[in-house]
Amino acid sequence: MSTIQNLCGMKAADFQKEIDGKKTDLFILKNAKGFEVAITNYGGALVAIMVPDKDGNVANVIQGHDNIDEVITSPEPYLSTLIGRYGNRICKGKFTLDGKEYNLAINNGPNALHGGPTGFHKRVWDAKPLGENKLQLNYVAADMEEGFPGQFAIEVVYTWTDDCELVIDYKGTTDKKTIVNMTHHGYFSIAGIANPTPTIEDLICEINADYYVPIDDTSIPLGSIDPVDGTPFDFRKPKPVGKDIDADDVQTKNGAGYDHCFVLNKKEPGELSFAAKITEPKSGRTMEVYTTEPGVQVYTDNWATGYPGQHGATFPRRSAICFEAQHFPDSPNRPYFPSVVLNPGEVYTQKTVYKFGITD
Repeated sequence: MSTIQNLCGMKAADFQKEIDGKKTDLFILKNAKGFEVAITNYGGALVAIMVPDKDGNVANVIQGHDNIDEVITSPEPYLSTLIGRYGNRICKGKFTLDGKEYNLAINNGPNALHGGPTGFHKRVWDAKPLGENKLQLNYVAADMEEGFPGQFAIEVVYTWTDDCELVIDYKGTTDKKTIVNMTHHGYFSIAGIANPTPTIEDLICEINADYYVPIDDTSIPLGSIDPVDGTPFDFRKPKPVGKDIDADDVQTKNGAGYDHCFVLNKKEPGELSFAAKITEPKSGRTMEVYTTEPGVQVYTDNWATGYPGQHGATFPRRSAICFEAQHFPDSPNRPYFPSVVLNPGEVYTQKTVYKFGITD
């Protein structure tokens, strides 16, 4: 008999390490049905989401690692982690606030990506369990950390509900005018991770967006917000992810597949509303996404190489799909995009829900 008393087969001891005087650990959230979410406070990385298929078979539906050293050295540094201070790309790593130019690390072609090489995904967060199904993470980013102005104090709460909803609530404040665009970079494989993990091209996907943000060949917005109608980006009616992923289209070529921000249909800014749904035909598993954010970056794992993950799983190209709820890329340099500026005295908030289910 194994001594591991959880569905995910993870051991806290494998996640315990001291980094710069702070301790990493593993936290397992359980709901009333016994299903689990496992999180480490290193980068807020999700390492397990254990949910059933239509036949009751429980599998892990998120890509990650099963020990802290592999989380730290992952070939995919953003693998299912929290992203901040600024998710997505900033053109040439430059932006201006109140007439002052700020320069960020260039870590993605000619641009800045995901808060920089030592962004929130590489930090040890203070962790506080709040009962069986809730975990609070806190981090204080120093003024000018990774080039961003202002001391930014951020709290992220993960809640795992009895309806198998993973709710992520963000709340942050700054002491100086700054920019904030946080997200979670979950790499979802709702067929279940395996060796090899199956392609996501067979998933049936619906995205509640009439418009999307086209990009150049360095993944920076061209400046327009274009209709999805008549393009590979039209997911308003459910269709397989793979149907148009390699279409003869400059946009799918620029993204090497999908790596684009969809402009979500909203009745009013900041409302928690339906963003997307995926259905895995064989297992019957579904995942719905709801968010308060104006956009969702959909990324189809176009650069994975088949590297190893939890419990002998491997992650080939296009074996995961990401729904990164956020503001639009390069917003600090696009005054006509929704603002990402946070002033002292204001509170940054965001809520995103990933709801797991089984198709009828």
